[in-house]
Amino acid sequence: MVSHGPATQGQQETSVIQKYSLYIDGQRVPGTGGRMLQSTNPYTGAVWAEIPDASVQDVAAAVAAANRAFEREWRHTPGIRRAALMLKLAGLIEKDAERMSRIESTDNGKIVRETKPQMMWVGRQLRYFAGYADKLFGQQVPVDQADVLDYLTLEPYGVAALITAWNSPLALLANKLAPALAAGNCVVVKPSEHASASTLEFASLVEEAGFPAGVFNVVTGGAETGRALVEDAGVALVSFTGSPGVGREIAAMAGRRLVPVKLELGGKSPNIIFDDADLDRAVVGALAGIFGATGQTCVAGSRLLVQRKVLDEVANRLAERAQRIRMGDPLDPATEMGTVANEPQFRRILAAIDSAKIAGARLVTGGGRAQGEGLGEGYFIQPTIFSDVDNASHLAQEEIFGPVLAIIPFDTEEEAIRLANDSRYGLAAGLWTRDLSRAMRVSRALVAGSVWVNTYRALAAGAPFGGFKESGIGRERGEAGLREYLTTRNVMIDYSTEVRDPFAIRT
Repeated sequence: MVSHGPATQGQQETSVIQKYSLYIDGQRVPGTGGRMLQSTNPYTGAVWAEIPDASVQDVAAAVAAANRAFEREWRHTPGIRRAALMLKLAGLIEKDAERMSRIESTDNGKIVRETKPQMMWVGRQLRYFAGYADKLFGQQVPVDQADVLDYLTLEPYGVAALITAWNSPLALLANKLAPALAAGNCVVVKPSEHASASTLEFASLVEEAGFPAGVFNVVTGGAETGRALVEDAGVALVSFTGSPGVGREIAAMAGRRLVPVKLELGGKSPNIIFDDADLDRAVVGALAGIFGATGQTCVAGSRLLVQRKVLDEVANRLAERAQRIRMGDPLDPATEMGTVANEPQFRRILAAIDSAKIAGARLVTGGGRAQGEGLGEGYFIQPTIFSDVDNASHLAQEEIFGPVLAIIPFDTEEEAIRLANDSRYGLAAGLWTRDLSRAMRVSRALVAGSVWVNTYRALAAGAPFGGFKESGIGRERGEAGLREYLTTRNVMIDYSTEVRDPFAIRT
């Protein structure tokens, strides 16, 4: 595995192909099958890296290494020691944020204005959960007998399989890795085959921080690699971020083995602007909600519900600002919107836009591939806005995962709530109003795991995140996220001296 990324900020690497290895048991090892997958820079269209396509044998080796590390050392490591290692790792990623952000931006086209803060977010997550590592308190349980002590201890599961998506590889990994390590689990990570480089580079920082070999392992590859990991008998817990379709498959595989599964899936999140909102703030929030990260985020506010009285004003202001979004080199700090992460996603987004046009949605701005000076053959899509969209349409119901906004008009608060909840997803929602009573009513009525009021896409390490309905199972971040990586053991001690009736049940 290499230890350097693209040469300079604002300049894309075009000639040297970075070659990566798997990271298993503290060692960089080639895949046993010798198969390699190519990673294409979505800005230049050139192959810039090669990653191993891990075999079933590679996955088994990683899981076995993680189990050895768990049984021999990590489960017995005091929490204060786990915390110290996590804090050291946090410092390393923060110090290396510039380089790591360039690597991730080169791999998936996200702008460095977003990837660099995400590297700092990784550090924040590690620091937050490090604080829990030596504070995993058990609980004494009151029982009916005076001479019996009953208590609970919090225990790690063992080996957790952490499967992440291509849109924010390290930020998504941090949501899983930090609580998993704090709880005392070892991990095998499988990043998306479309964006694995930053995770493999991160392995070097884990090693530098001094984690025991086998605590952190990375296997790369496609669906076969992921299937082998989920089905491996040595995996005690699975955490996945990705599409609902793949999430269902993973849940089914984990269910057959009766191991817990955590799923952070898709969304078609409503962002509601009432006519009493501060429109300056609301328009900025709507733009950030859909065009931030090129719309490639599970919480994208892709359905903008606007009260009819301000509909035209909001649509016009959004269109005017969307047309001025600066697209270009993701490594240039001045770029406001980067590329779509890969060609298959690029094609899917364009197909969804064309379908919306055919279905009769009113196109306000955008609507196709973005081309021009500085864009070259990159996977750029124009910031696209449709208005007067039917909430029952494909455009309003299906997750496009790109810079495409559907504006849906409404008249009353009750209609806004009905439209917002009329979705099979329930990941996030936003609302903009100056009316505190309305904010309280609507936020309570929205069927979403995260609700933002007068803001959007805001994060906090201590705030739990996860969805309802088809948006997933379980929570990440905060104490709720920590609990996902812990199970309980009950211990009952009879300290009486009396000889019990062997056939009597004590209650």
